[in-house]
Amino acid sequence: MKIVALGLRGFPDVQGGVEAHCRNLYPRLVKLGCEVTVLARQPYVGSREYSYEGVTIKPIPCTRNKFLEAFTHTRKGVRVAQGLKPDILHIHAVGPALFVPMARELGMKVVMTHHGPDYERKKWNWVAKMVLREGEKRGCVNANEVICISKQIALDVKQKFSRDSHVIPNGVMMHERVTTDEVLRKHGLEKGKYILAVGRFVPEKGFAELIEAWRGLEPRGVWKLVIVGDADHEDAYSRKLKEMAAEAPHVVLTGFLSGMPLAEVYSQAGLFVLPSYYEGLPIVLLEAMSYGLSCVVSDIPANREVQLSEDRYFNPGDVRAIAQKIKEFMVKPMDETGKARQRDMVSQRYDWDKIAQETLRVYQQVIARK
Repeated sequence: MKIVALGLRGFPDVQGGVEAHCRNLYPRLVKLGCEVTVLARQPYVGSREYSYEGVTIKPIPCTRNKFLEAFTHTRKGVRVAQGLKPDILHIHAVGPALFVPMARELGMKVVMTHHGPDYERKKWNWVAKMVLREGEKRGCVNANEVICISKQIALDVKQKFSRDSHVIPNGVMMHERVTTDEVLRKHGLEKGKYILAVGRFVPEKGFAELIEAWRGLEPRGVWKLVIVGDADHEDAYSRKLKEMAAEAPHVVLTGFLSGMPLAEVYSQAGLFVLPSYYEGLPIVLLEAMSYGLSCVVSDIPANREVQLSEDRYFNPGDVRAIAQKIKEFMVKPMDETGKARQRDMVSQRYDWDKIAQETLRVYQQVIARK
């Protein structure tokens, strides 16, 4: 079975939820017998075609602009996909889904994965939000099959478009804690004595509010706030965030991390915080839970779907509530029984091997249907 994937920047070393999703999904589909080509965005992965765990990564030139990037890349990508003659074109996210009708008109069978209503992100102006809503509509109405990464997204799709979909969540690799401390020593961190947040520097992640909450937190002692990530496109918000971090006491920005450095900061953290206003189904939260980390998160539908205990949620954007939760759980570590229970739940519900098998079944349904 020949699969072409479109709608992502690329992988392995590219930040983003869709990118993490595809980096884990497609190598497993290769092992299940699929031939997979990912049409990546050249500014993120370079100009040379390469292979990652059996997946062919084919870069396509595009404008590196947050408003035009996905549009120009996907339009070119559909034409490239046509030439590759796939059994399935798999398009990710509602922005790229704008071109699902084009792909269908060119004779391709299309599966679309809905990763969340991106038009709710604060970074978009009203024109971009209108285009994203249109992409959601075109994708959900015209794709041969639709996959949603959460039950809430599937419910929204059913209500808006009377369209049934397959609920196949994001997954997580189960991790063992590592004991190395190279990154910790580089940033002056003490094991178990830092708050960890991970994500891109965009408004909907709530990092500005997290820094404000940290500034008002007393006493902090030796604890630090560590934010892993960066901006895809440097803008006024990301510059402001870096200025806030530089001015606040004991705040560390590590930049984008992956592989062993990221495993290290997850393994040694004392508490994980996800203050987002918006998520599809947050892979970073699942990763934190897979390490057995104590977590506090914003009270939004995507985070509710993960089903933490009630006392671990706070109102999104509420600086005082964020500070209160951090203060409460800094001194209330999760015991070993709680860590084991959390890891067992994550491994059963968000297993990538099962997710790959379910995705393959969707492909098979589309191909079998005349």
